[in-house]
Amino acid sequence: MTRSVKFTNPQRSLFFATARQRVDAYFARRGVSPHANGAMWGKTVFFLTAYAAIYALIISNLLSIWPMFGLAIMLGFFAAFVGFNVSHDAIHGAFSGQGWVNRLLSNTFNLVGANPYLWKTTHNVVHHTYTNIPGHDEDIEVAPGLVRLDADEPHRPWQRFQHVYAFLLYGLASLSWVLRKDYLKFFKKKIGQHDNTNHPRSEYVKLFLYKGIYYVAFLALPMLVLTVAWWQVLLGFLAMHLAEGLVIGLVFQLAHVVEGTSFPVPTQTGTIEEAWAVHQLQTTANFAPQSQLATFFCGGLNRQIEHHLFPQVCHIHYPAIAQIVKETALEFKLPYLENPSFLSALTSHYRLLKQLGQPV
Repeated sequence: MTRSVKFTNPQRSLFFATARQRVDAYFARRGVSPHANGAMWGKTVFFLTAYAAIYALIISNLLSIWPMFGLAIMLGFFAAFVGFNVSHDAIHGAFSGQGWVNRLLSNTFNLVGANPYLWKTTHNVVHHTYTNIPGHDEDIEVAPGLVRLDADEPHRPWQRFQHVYAFLLYGLASLSWVLRKDYLKFFKKKIGQHDNTNHPRSEYVKLFLYKGIYYVAFLALPMLVLTVAWWQVLLGFLAMHLAEGLVIGLVFQLAHVVEGTSFPVPTQTGTIEEAWAVHQLQTTANFAPQSQLATFFCGGLNRQIEHHLFPQVCHIHYPAIAQIVKETALEFKLPYLENPSFLSALTSHYRLLKQLGQPV
């Protein structure tokens, strides 16, 4: 039986107290809010408008089959970008100091077929608390039995090829999320070791209502209005989700499953003998931190260290606070893991998959 986990190293908690004090001082000294600024609102308008425009162009039936297929792939990319840049910050309560603004923008998650209420539990509570802990952080369970990310997990012969086929499975992540995962997670008694049985009645209605609206908008309506065969609509839907899933999968994996990150196992008494914030440094890595392109499209998730330590700070401020976090980590002789580029992070992830795919 998997026990609940507690972090039990108060001596090392001084790192986070110091980092938080310095980050708070940064915002106070400049008179800047840790929430969205004008640039962040500009990004929000850009990504939501682009997503709506691509969808409208497809559904207009003005284009031939191949341009529509290309736009379906692009729509998948922008679905991921909306999730990264708008929904993610809002669900964390980082977008605005006003709760109603965060709740409103959290609903953009429904636009991409995902459930914001459930994500708040699986991501905000479970993943951010128990990062990379087997049996607790279900985000590292990409495809149990197929992809081995835990060295203590029994090895299966086909996993020696996981560094090849894992990327195909990442592409299926979004499709699974929209058609299967949310339903399974909603009705599970526990997510990791978090109780998941006491849902408000309204959330049952929202789950099925918004899923139904999504299926109508992205499957039924195209079949009704587009002059293409039903199976071509299904292929476009699949292509859209393969693109979205691959982007989402890679951004997550390059932040937590690269060389240097750890997958700590609790003791028999259910403790991690480390402070929570230090645990975040040990299980998380940045990638392409100096790339303005990666920062813009990934919603700051290329700076996962800053995100995990300060999830209620809007990602638009991560570049500004990153130097504070890095200097504080080094001052306390703690790891601060970074891959300088997307390619170097991808290569590191590939090597780790290959390593974990070998028999012990």
